[in-house]
Amino acid sequence: MEMDDQHIAEPGLVVLDVAAADEDTVRTVMEGLQRKWATSGITPVWRTPGEAGVRARVYADVHRSGTTH
Repeated sequence: MEMDDQHIAEPGLVVLDVAAADEDTVRTVMEGLQRKWATSGITPVWRTPGEAGVRARVYADVHRSGTTH
């Protein structure tokens, strides 16, 4: 995946690549990040042929709070 420079153009903006053994774990991590910071939400999970596990990419603004649910 390519990352557009606008996603990290300001202090506090981050791009996080999450890798785990299974989709449930990746989704749990994304939910936790969403509660802490403003994020792009639950993003699609993908597998790379020949590699173990799954991955997802999340965009976050660490200066803005996330949801409290």
